[in-house]
Amino acid sequence: MNRPNSLFAKLRDYSKTENYPFHMPGHKRNTEMLGVSLPFNIDITEIDGFDNLHNASGILRTVAEKAEKIFHSEHSYMLINGSTCGILAAIHAVTKYNDSIILARNCHKAVYNGCLLNNLKMNFVYPEQDINSGVSGSITPDSVLSAIKACPNAKAVVITSPTYEGVISDISTIAKIAHSFNIPLIVDNAHGVHQRFCDFCSGEPTSGGADIVISSLHKTLPSLTQTAITHINGSLVSHKKFENALAIFETSSPSYVLMSSIDNCFDFLMNSDEYFAIYKNNLLRFSENIKSLKHLKVLCYGNDNIFDHNFYAFDYGKIVICTVGTNINGVELMNILREKYRLELEMSYPFYAVAMTSVCDTEEGFNRLSTALLEIDESVNFDGKSVPILKMPKPKSSGLSLVEAAELGDSECDCRDISNRYIYAYPPGVPIVIPGEIIDDEIMIYIDKLRESGVFIIHNS
Repeated sequence: MNRPNSLFAKLRDYSKTENYPFHMPGHKRNTEMLGVSLPFNIDITEIDGFDNLHNASGILRTVAEKAEKIFHSEHSYMLINGSTCGILAAIHAVTKYNDSIILARNCHKAVYNGCLLNNLKMNFVYPEQDINSGVSGSITPDSVLSAIKACPNAKAVVITSPTYEGVISDISTIAKIAHSFNIPLIVDNAHGVHQRFCDFCSGEPTSGGADIVISSLHKTLPSLTQTAITHINGSLVSHKKFENALAIFETSSPSYVLMSSIDNCFDFLMNSDEYFAIYKNNLLRFSENIKSLKHLKVLCYGNDNIFDHNFYAFDYGKIVICTVGTNINGVELMNILREKYRLELEMSYPFYAVAMTSVCDTEEGFNRLSTALLEIDESVNFDGKSVPILKMPKPKSSGLSLVEAAELGDSECDCRDISNRYIYAYPPGVPIVIPGEIIDDEIMIYIDKLRESGVFIIHNS
């Protein structure tokens, strides 16, 4: 029974509109390519003949073996709680309570929650903010080396590559540095599962030497939301410990609909060369089409060059539209694209907006986006200063651990003193402030400017 104001009805009605999805999931609702064969009549539980995800030895083990073959991994694990459960399991598998860990400050909130659970002492490496776009640049090998020398007892290094904005770090060199100290490298690759299949996207972490790689299948590949994969390689991480940790963080009642989506995705990847070639051509054509932009800028596309930025490499599947110096901010640009052009982007920030693309995007979709950007570009003004780049602050630590700060009651935590919660823009979910950091005037001004520009700020424990 389908109620007219039910969630299903709302989703069904939205699917019939002309709104084009420049956002995840990566299947882009492209039923012409992928079919319409899901889901109620195949939604089962662990009945006889259908294996058990947490002790796979039959058909689900066969799916994992497909992943190991496709991604050249020693051990691969399906995740149907998204990349978050893989990140939590990875950190839990390599650390004990009160251990130390090195992580990039621009990691997702899930990484910090993994540290919170084991009360880890966090040692940060900071990406430099790119002066020409405002996005966070790559994590440099030198910064990782310095962090390890300052904390040689660290149990892991954790970085995000590519970032939400498509910035890739030098995984191969970072992995070699970490391994020289017998420290494993964990890569949050949630936004980069397509890297192996795109010859225009370097820095794939599994082949680059990372010990644990967590990738969201649903973000940039044809797979249903919440599906992800973890790969483990090398001798520095016990895959058995990871399995034990995964049993804690992943549901004991996994969805067979989601797992069948993962299996279908792997089958697609095994015969996907033609589709990725079309995808590449669509991106190249988009780049050519926007070369006449005068005010807006698309990172590493059109007349913009990767050498203008402090990026080791860039994921060309991300279309990052910069509004720096114009009279519209990223939130306003996203609203215009939605309301006037029926193009729904993934996220926006004060000085840029992000369109996420995938192998399932169509030539028509790219043409609509390039045409819209050219029209908007003609209508905006540019004075070089109207929309400035906001400098990202580096919060100071109070000395309290995540656990100690999180246990502070609201009455003990003044809003301009020590934070007892995360404060972040969502998306992308990277904390501006974490529990235990000091909320000073610089932080408050930055948060106020984000809010004023229309960015949605969340603060929770």
